[in-house]
Amino acid sequence: MKRFVQATAAATALMTITVAAQAADLPMAPTYKAPVAAQQVYNWTGFYVGVNGGGAWGSQDPLNIITNRFDSLSTGISGGLFGGTVGAQIQMAHVVMGLEADLDWANIKGSSLITPTVGGVALGGAFNATTNITWESTARARVGYANDNVLLYATGGLALLGAKTTITTPGGAALCGGVLATCTGTSREVGAALGGGLEYGFTPALSAKLEYLYVSAISLSVSHNNEIRAGLNYRFGGM
Repeated sequence: MKRFVQATAAATALMTITVAAQAADLPMAPTYKAPVAAQQVYNWTGFYVGVNGGGAWGSQDPLNIITNRFDSLSTGISGGLFGGTVGAQIQMAHVVMGLEADLDWANIKGSSLITPTVGGVALGGAFNATTNITWESTARARVGYANDNVLLYATGGLALLGAKTTITTPGGAALCGGVLATCTGTSREVGAALGGGLEYGFTPALSAKLEYLYVSAISLSVSHNNEIRAGLNYRFGGM
């Protein structure tokens, strides 16, 4: 009986050593790691409203605001503009496409001493012409490349300008009659706008932009001006 117990104990010890050795050779259980949350990508899709403003410089033909009977002239103009913006766009991968329109009050102004001519022949004496753009509206397409919350875009479309010219003597007195039937004139000029810009999203809905536009009244070739504008847009997602 004693030998049986000893043999049983020896067998049990041997089995324990064998199982422990086999367990030591088994690979360690993998450590569980929580899945990494997907990084949210900025989305430019949606309707938006905003404000814009900036400075402009260029040239305008003062007499063609009143009548087109005279040779072309050019007067330097400069000033500022401020107004509102509406738009809508959609993003597909990195490409953003949309439409944008704005309406701005403007005071882009200049004066010069001019002599009206027809075919190079002077008509009358010199007088002072003050000419300016009083308002501006554009309707443009935008196409851009988005890298998360940074959007680089090109833009182009139609422009409509409100222009005004006032004629006075060199001393500043009103001048009517003679070669010019009126002292002042206004016109609406249809043209084109072309440019590009950079827009940065601060929040999922709020973004700021800086853009350049070249605006030209091509109907009468009256106005040509460069604009640097900044803007702030608030976007309503989901088109």
